[in-house]
Amino acid sequence: MTGFARVRLSSEAGEVVLTLKSVNHRGLDVHFRMSAELEMFETALRNAVKRRVARGHVQVRVSFTPASAAPVTLNRPLLDAYLAAFRQAASHSGLPAQPDLNSALSLPGMLREEDADPNPAVEQLLLSAMEQALDELDAFREREGRELAADLLERAATIRQTAVRSEQLRTRAVPAFQARLSDRLADLLSGISLDPQRVAQEAALLADKSDVAEELTRLRLHVAQLESLLAGGGEIGKKLDFLLQEMSREANTVLSKTSGLGEWGLAITEAGLQMKADIEKIREQALNLE
Repeated sequence: MTGFARVRLSSEAGEVVLTLKSVNHRGLDVHFRMSAELEMFETALRNAVKRRVARGHVQVRVSFTPASAAPVTLNRPLLDAYLAAFRQAASHSGLPAQPDLNSALSLPGMLREEDADPNPAVEQLLLSAMEQALDELDAFREREGRELAADLLERAATIRQTAVRSEQLRTRAVPAFQARLSDRLADLLSGISLDPQRVAQEAALLADKSDVAEELTRLRLHVAQLESLLAGGGEIGKKLDFLLQEMSREANTVLSKTSGLGEWGLAITEAGLQMKADIEKIREQALNLE
């Protein structure tokens, strides 16, 4: 589910600005962007995200300004090597040149911060900022989730209505199919003596194979489960994935069974295509739910 949060927090240890961005993803994928000196705190921050977020691609950006600068040491061997190379180049070219200290100190690796143990005060500041940001992210995602759930419930109601209409069509389609099949068999077997009752039984069996009553009943039950999941809240994304797969399977079966039911079959097929389209729309939007 998409979301955004930004927190600025200060303490005696310094000031931190922490930003969270989340977008849709089937699992939890967390990426950090922060300076090298903060990498020692990444595990603690990552665990904090895992405790609060179940799904989504989450980007974490952390900027920290310490209250006091860390001790810096001069890389004297590198400076000596630089000066020696500078003087050698000046002598070789015959140019009266003097080395510039500002240029020397700006060289990569010339000034190094001393390695320090993890500062508990800094870690506590970062974790406090993370918890506040996660609170904001949850509020953002909950607002979006409520709006999305309302839309999904409307689509679920549409699927139920279409299933009910399909059942009504089915009650008309099956007798019509039996009668048409009996007439065709009579034409094909004209002049051949067959038991009319047996012909009617065979027609009934073929009609039963094209009956979609069970699939439509299961679809309505699945819709009720979907509504129950949405009403219950919580982490429902994976459950919805499975339920929508089952609904799609039932809709496909309806479509495969109604091809030979003539005029009424075409009407049921049209309804089945509508249900399948609504199920796919719900599936797309369900990716936004955790």
